[in-house]
Amino acid sequence: MVEMVYLNGALIPRSQAKVSAFDFGFLYGYGLFETMRAYHGKIFRLEQHVKRLLDSAKAIGLDASLKGVDLNKACIDTLKANSLPDARLRLTVSRGEVDSFLGLNIRAMPTVLVTARSYLPLPSEVYRRGYRVCVSSFRRYSHSLLSRLKTTNYLVSLLAKAEAEKSGMDEALLLNEDGFITEGSISNVFLVEQTGLVTPSLECGILPGVTREVVLELAKTLKIKAIEGEVRLDDLGRFGEAFLTNSVMEVMPLVEVRDTDGKIITIGSGKPGKITKRLMLAYRELVERETT
Repeated sequence: MVEMVYLNGALIPRSQAKVSAFDFGFLYGYGLFETMRAYHGKIFRLEQHVKRLLDSAKAIGLDASLKGVDLNKACIDTLKANSLPDARLRLTVSRGEVDSFLGLNIRAMPTVLVTARSYLPLPSEVYRRGYRVCVSSFRRYSHSLLSRLKTTNYLVSLLAKAEAEKSGMDEALLLNEDGFITEGSISNVFLVEQTGLVTPSLECGILPGVTREVVLELAKTLKIKAIEGEVRLDDLGRFGEAFLTNSVMEVMPLVEVRDTDGKIITIGSGKPGKITKRLMLAYRELVERETT
């Protein structure tokens, strides 16, 4: 079957999809993206993903050029065109082709691209084992607007992830300029103590993840207390469990952290905990309810 993509208002074969060599997303990383997961032919929390992108577009001056573009429909149509029940989708929006920096304030036509590809979930053994992470040498900056936006300028996250892979770890953990835990290279972080959940606040310099938001909703429903605040690396010893979240891997247990000096910090017993397992199950049940 020919893979189809959505590009600037049309569904076309992937082989025919072309983006200008002068596109500001390509040249300068002036763009945004969302990664989503579809189950049973339906995109989970599509509206929230699109809303986050549009909020971010407003922050970087892209919102005016997107008026009249139905991003929800573009994503749904792309999924249907590829006849995929379970898929990973990416919605990318860039500034588009602009002649020069003088054109930044001119309402240019944006580039809108949607791709949908079949997705095979991680083996259940990975969730039973949990992730091991290293502390990255790169930092998030709490006062930077870009820390709160999912932009196509993704170099820090990619370099942090490369550090993790080079050291044989599953993910990288980034601190901010004050030494507080922020997030993973591609995930949000939750810690579990006796009183409930703790997750780094937006003020720490994190991306407001859609799956993070879902987990906070689930915690409220399950009457699990959840607070957003600041956590230092040295505080990890007081937590009995931890987990990571993103839209593709959902809820992933976090069992071990290795700091920049090579010191290993084991989270709790070093195995996925009860609250983590409870939220993993609740998340999957919610997905089934909303997509079947």
